[in-house]
Amino acid sequence: MAVRSRKWMILVATIWIQAFTGTNFDFSSYSSTLKSVLGISQLQLNYLSVASDMGKAFGWCSGVFLMYFPLWVVMFMAAFFGFFGYSLQWLVIKQIISLPYFLVFLLCLIAGCSITWFNTVCFVLCIRNFPSNRALALSLTISFNGVSAALYTLIANAINPKDDTLYLFLNALVPLLASCLALIPIIRQRPLQLSTYTINQDPFIFIVLNVLAVITGLYLLLLNSLSSEALRARTLLLGALILLFLPLCLPGIVCDRNWGFRTNSSLVDLSDPELHTELIEKDQSNSLNIEPFSAINKEGLFEKVMEKGRLTMLGEEHPARLLVCRWDFWLYYVAYFCGGTIGLVYSNNLGQITQSLGYNSKISAVVTLYSSFSFFGRLFSAAPDFLHGKVNFARTGWLAVALVPTPIAFFLLAVSGSEVVLHASTAMIGLSSGFVFSAAVSITSELFGPNSAGINHNILITNIPIGSLLYGLLAALVYDSNVTSSVDKNVLQEAIVCMGRDCYMQTFIFWGCISLLGLISSFLLFLRTRPAYDDHETNRNRT
Repeated sequence: MAVRSRKWMILVATIWIQAFTGTNFDFSSYSSTLKSVLGISQLQLNYLSVASDMGKAFGWCSGVFLMYFPLWVVMFMAAFFGFFGYSLQWLVIKQIISLPYFLVFLLCLIAGCSITWFNTVCFVLCIRNFPSNRALALSLTISFNGVSAALYTLIANAINPKDDTLYLFLNALVPLLASCLALIPIIRQRPLQLSTYTINQDPFIFIVLNVLAVITGLYLLLLNSLSSEALRARTLLLGALILLFLPLCLPGIVCDRNWGFRTNSSLVDLSDPELHTELIEKDQSNSLNIEPFSAINKEGLFEKVMEKGRLTMLGEEHPARLLVCRWDFWLYYVAYFCGGTIGLVYSNNLGQITQSLGYNSKISAVVTLYSSFSFFGRLFSAAPDFLHGKVNFARTGWLAVALVPTPIAFFLLAVSGSEVVLHASTAMIGLSSGFVFSAAVSITSELFGPNSAGINHNILITNIPIGSLLYGLLAALVYDSNVTSSVDKNVLQEAIVCMGRDCYMQTFIFWGCISLLGLISSFLLFLRTRPAYDDHETNRNRT
């Protein structure tokens, strides 16, 4: 009983870490103030955003450190990176100290590293403690990263609703406190002991926890707009903290209630691709002979392209050298680059987008809206696992469906600058990108092997700093060009602010076309990987 309870305590600790370490989501809440204090252009502000995302390119370092140090050491290293990077930025934005632009850029880079290191710790905790339900554990915990902006808004409003600089102070302090809170269950972690009870009961507990997560997300989404007053914000923050601590009770209650009711069934999860690899490999030699190249040559060019080098089974381990030679990986890379990453860049620019449309007082609300719907998108990424057996649809197919709202949202923003369209489009982009961020870990594990997922996923997310640079550079150039050419321009202290729809209209059109490319790439990935998923399902039913 104690071992099982400890496993769920670790899951809840992972939820806390994810909920309080998504510090990149609140960049838009203080970016305008930072731009004003530093007296920089939109292009220079974009480079600071890129620096934060560049930290993800060093995510592999956390995996290397985990080979030599315990998890809790790597977790506190991540907390130190964030504390050092954000606290000095806070001192700069409060004008207590003055630093040149280059050093501020380095501080953003260091702070960005902390986010990726925290994520790596959480991924490892989920995979180690829930090998048979890793997809459910990952989607649940990663989803809470999406509520970080809403939580930080509540905390900031509870202290001082009129001080935007508080976000940087909280970014430095809160992850460190969350790490201290999560330390005890992580240190007390013991080797996992699988049992029939554990395999049977886990999915039900995950359903309960997902329902509670939905309640938490709705609470933050619907009531966050009421937190403009400090007293009300403190009350809402207390309610949010209660909801975050409530999962500690639920698994224990379920375990106690069902302790005496065990059923005899398989000790393994039949839906795990890793457990079917051997079975599929036996069939693979036959399948390779069943599909001769002569049959493929009779088809058209499209069929040849779809068959060439495609994955033939799930769960096969792909070292880095083999990974980069796979067509399926590059289709996956482009889908993420043009789908999920572009949504992240949109969130980084939300402060300036909202300000340019004349809704300066709504910045925090729009950022919270994106964060909340990103949370729901991450949570919905567990749908393939909950619907498994009822709706047998490849996870790559779900990815393609999830990318549909993004181009629609950008084209809506290009044709209208109304507040309703801004809110609706932000919600659609947040939902779509959130699904991609969460589902990517499971897709990487399924397509390219669970044991190589840590390294392979860090290779995949190298697209984030690249996309942040390119997409952000495009947005900044369009923004600054409209500042100089538009008669309708304002000066905020030393920083020039562009006002009007023209500031981002061309950017939205470009982003919409790019996201269409990501949608097409994801659809091609689905077509190429669907046979592998079908074979996996056939072998699962046979087993």
